[in-house]
Amino acid sequence: MDEFDPHVRWLLAAPIYLAAYALAAFVFWQMAKRRGMATDSIGRVMAAGLIGGLAGANLVQLLATGLPGKTIEGGIVGGWLAVIWMKRRLGVTRPTGDLFALAIPAGEAIGRIACFVGGCCYGKLAGVAWAVHDHGAWRHPAQLYLSVAAAACFTALLAIERMRFLPENGLFYLGGALFCVDRFIVEFFREGPASPLGVTLAQAVCIAGFAFFLVKLSRLLHVAGTPVSAPAQAQTT
Repeated sequence: MDEFDPHVRWLLAAPIYLAAYALAAFVFWQMAKRRGMATDSIGRVMAAGLIGGLAGANLVQLLATGLPGKTIEGGIVGGWLAVIWMKRRLGVTRPTGDLFALAIPAGEAIGRIACFVGGCCYGKLAGVAWAVHDHGAWRHPAQLYLSVAAAACFTALLAIERMRFLPENGLFYLGGALFCVDRFIVEFFREGPASPLGVTLAQAVCIAGFAFFLVKLSRLLHVAGTPVSAPAQAQTT
């Protein structure tokens, strides 16, 4: 990939990023139709999620590294906060997490290809047969690893969604947990400094995120599985 000028690489990557956002929006809307939620208010929630995600992805990357770029962790947090704000503003009370559950990995699967083309998020030095020459050395195509992981996550979540056995928001919490596992593993193949604990900052975030999503999913399943108590019978005297 080094034979391409960096500016040319980013020009090639830009439309792929746009395609990733377009695919995420399409998947979101198809899920909204499937759940009977394709309304104007939900469309605004989707727009808020996309704008908030884009802003969060850029802001967190800038604060963490001092360099321009995007980080999906920041995108998820930014999108989540924007969705909460918009739902409260519009008075939407029904859970919408599942609408994003498939949209996020669908968009990431394409977006990571743009990262590969653009040259960001590159991998560590490698001697494997599928290594790519990037940033002056042969490296793991870590961006493509993440793309494949996201596609696998999307496929698994789609199959689970069609079974319809999870309560609302369950698919979102499960998808969040899977994302944390995927990112934690692929991080071993990405270039970047490790913390004193032997893991990168992204891996530390993934550990915390996995615990968070697992707790939320467990509580949701517990509440969904708890039978509604019958009215207490009057005591006889």
